Amino acid sequence: MGSTSTRTVVVLGSAYGGSRAAQILAAGIPEGWRIILIDRNSHTNHVYILPRLAVLPGHEYKAFIPNTKVFLLEDPTSKPHIRIQAHVTSITPYSLTLSKAFPEHGIPSTTLPFDYVIYALGSHLPRPLNLWASDPDVLTMTPNATIKDVHLPNYRGEKAEGVAWLSAHQKLIESSPTVLVVGGGALGIQFTTDIAAVHPTKQVTLLHSRDRLLPRFDEAMHAEILKTMETFSNIDVILGERLDLESVNEEPPKRNEKGQRVVRTVKGREIAADLIMLCTGQTPNTELLTAMDPATVNQGDKLAHVLRTMQLGVLPSSEAEALVDSVKPVPVIETDVPEPTHSTIVDPLELETALKQLAVADLEAASTPEEGSSSESTSEGLLSSDEETLVEPVLETPYPNMFVIGDAADAFGAIPAGHNAYYQGELAARNIIRLIKRSSGIEEPLELYKPGAPAIKVTLGLGRSVYQLEGNIGVSTDQPDDLHAAAIWAYYGIIVKNDDDMRA
Repeated sequence: MGSTSTRTVVVLGSAYGGSRAAQILAAGIPEGWRIILIDRNSHTNHVYILPRLAVLPGHEYKAFIPNTKVFLLEDPTSKPHIRIQAHVTSITPYSLTLSKAFPEHGIPSTTLPFDYVIYALGSHLPRPLNLWASDPDVLTMTPNATIKDVHLPNYRGEKAEGVAWLSAHQKLIESSPTVLVVGGGALGIQFTTDIAAVHPTKQVTLLHSRDRLLPRFDEAMHAEILKTMETFSNIDVILGERLDLESVNEEPPKRNEKGQRVVRTVKGREIAADLIMLCTGQTPNTELLTAMDPATVNQGDKLAHVLRTMQLGVLPSSEAEALVDSVKPVPVIETDVPEPTHSTIVDPLELETALKQLAVADLEAASTPEEGSSSESTSEGLLSSDEETLVEPVLETPYPNMFVIGDAADAFGAIPAGHNAYYQGELAARNIIRLIKRSSGIEEPLELYKPGAPAIKVTLGLGRSVYQLEGNIGVSTDQPDDLHAAAIWAYYGIIVKNDDDMRA
């Protein structure tokens, strides 16, 4: 293990996309290769249930999933694949720099060479859910002593710290008589309805800049969400007005006679609240790529430019764009995914159902472009070869061994959502395996990615959710309080038989 003769594929990020890529690689990569999965967290953070667990006590530990079986191998010691906890401080086309060395794993220095890399570092979450921002400036409190004494603890990537952070966040909300939630994307909707449901005497205001919630989805989604919010006597909804951020940053901050913070919209409406939660501003985590080569990242939306193979590319020039019509169509192909060898993994269909039920509840995927998203649609998988052919305008890249998936990638209209990262991770991993096999004379065309129809699921308080999936709009009224947390643990190779199994 860790010898210099071993060839290496690095996967950066162990969330939905990165873990799935690592699993596909582990199932199909040839002998003599190792996979190194790197994440700054000790566990994988199950992001899609964090909004609920940041409000409702009792389930915090379920959001942090061990990676001890992440490769889905019957005997993890039979392969040289490893998962390490570290920060990546820089990257080049064939190496990266770690925050520490791992001599016990054959990594004697902080420099880690690789042959291929999958960049799955996602995005920086809005501040009310960013555990790494331990003192969120968006959580604006009254001088009331009860609230003033509530502090969010430092989070440095450990499960115990994450559990403590969520518990403190719950107390912060509980101690705030009134809450203003800014942003009518999925995250803002979920926070608004969860806070109102868990604390029925607390007044919650949702402020959204557009006249319609979730504008990229069917209007029936907007109608159902408003209809549900109207059943809460403690929810006020203000649509079509944007928060004036200057009022948030005023020094000294404006307060009313109750000590509440007072902010205003660009139309001049003043809103007072004890707690302000800015559920906007999710940004791709592409700083490492920008530092390596600024031409790989759009400096407007911060998304990495990728080919349909999910390989990292450089932003096309006008001359390259003019070549689109001269490029021959390339058929989209789809290959069978090698079956995982872990004997206790759930049925793949059940896993995909769990992903669609849980991971499509994208935190900020449905927000408007002004609120931090520029994408338009999500993926439900790959096109089969008899459905459509694609034209790839840029067939060459200076970085053929580097792949980018998930929130960090400008993936042809795919919104930043867990199920998109999952499918992109599968495709990137299969393409790496095909590239590796070319050294043995096995030539197979690389697969191309195309996002599918929009999909999303949004919780509307305890027990209720609304979803759009495969063109259908529906409402569920039997959602458990922990939002089926255990279902995603199986995706990481851990079968949960009772809640205590999730305390590891």
